[in-house]
Amino acid sequence: MIYWARAAGRILRQLIISLMVGAVRTYQYVISPLLGPRCRFWPSCSSYTIEAIQVHGPLKGGWMAIKRIIKCHPGNPGGMDPVPGGRSEQLCKEDDEQSPPSSCCNHHPRL
Repeated sequence: MIYWARAAGRILRQLIISLMVGAVRTYQYVISPLLGPRCRFWPSCSSYTIEAIQVHGPLKGGWMAIKRIIKCHPGNPGGMDPVPGGRSEQLCKEDDEQSPPSSCCNHHPRL
């Protein structure tokens, strides 16, 4: 009996994730092209939302997405804001490892 309850819980969780991601994808393909590029962050708020939901689940990921969307306004300078534990965070780490040293040569220390 417990096995069935857990299986049903996993199926319900996946259904909720699929519905939430589907709603964001609909926004990305239907509404976002009409508005043009407006996001101040990388990854974009909609990409962040999808990744957060997929990595952290519908409750925590949804809460992370709401907080991110609230931060996206003209008074915020934006910048890089990857999902903790997600692909975007890994890409940022890989980019930092591959970036050239900030020094002009080997004789001056890096800042």
